Order: sequence, then C-alpha cells, then structure tokens
Amino acid sequence: METFLIDVPMPSMGATVNELTVVNIKIQSGATVSKGQKIAELESDKSIFEFESPCDGTVRAILIEPGEVRPSGTVFLQIETGDVSLQHLKSTGGAAPAKAAPQAKAAVIWTPRATKMAQEAGLDPATITDIVATGPGGRVSGDDVTLYLEKRLK
Repeated sequence: METFLIDVPMPSMGATVNELTVVNIKIQSGATVSKGQKIAELESDKSIFEFESPCDGTVRAILIEPGEVRPSGTVFLQIETGDVSLQHLKSTGGAAPAKAAPQAKAAVIWTPRATKMAQEAGLDPATITDIVATGPGGRVSGDDVTLYLEKRLK
C-alpha cells in the first residue's frame, strides 16, 4: 500500500471557539497510531476534551507543544498513512518543517477561560504574578481566578 504524509489540523469547535490550548500530548514522533486513538488533550474556553487520531499511521512530526495556544486549523502534527479518504489533508511541504528555536515561556500559562475572567474583572493577566495556578499542567484555571479575586476583595 502506498503511503503519504498528511497535515492533521487543530479541530474546529464551532463558530465561537477560535483557539485551543494543548494540555497534554499522549504520543511521540515515530509512534504508530490507530484511528480513534486518543493522541492529545485540548482545551477550549469551555471544556477539556480528547483529540483522536483521524487514521492509522505513523506520527512523523508533532508541531505544537503542551501549553501552546493555537487557532483552529493550525497544523498540529503530521502522520504517514495509507488512508486514501484523507488525501485532502496531504502535506504539500513534503517533510516536517524544522522547529523554531525554543522561546522563553512565561512563568504562568493561562487557560482561555481564566484569561477572559481576569479581563472581565478589569485585570491584565500578563501583569498578575501572585496567582496560584492549580489547573492541568500548572496553568491558571477559571477556579484560580475566582479564588484570586475573592482574596483581593478581602
């Protein structure tokens, strides 16, 4: 069977969700995956959900890391597959693009929901350094913002 490389995009979660946060990646480059296998956990501003492999194949590149926030449609990973029903996802680049040099990450990563809650309270998440992050992967969650705001009002 002839195989080809596909670009697997971040899923679209509807008209109101423009970006997703990668909470956890459950596979590695070089891994063999099966259609429907849970490959990552993603978070929208409303929920955390599992992202499944669209096909059987071999993961050739993972282009996004945990903690990153990306728009729906951004290429998440590349899989080598023989599933002809996915020809429309065929990679036009041939090989996985080289990763850019890692950039310094902010000490605290905020979930989209937490960011929105802070902004609605008139705060700038980028300037808050004393919040306790208890969400998945050490990120600031909506519950963390609620506690932070309650403490500030005391």
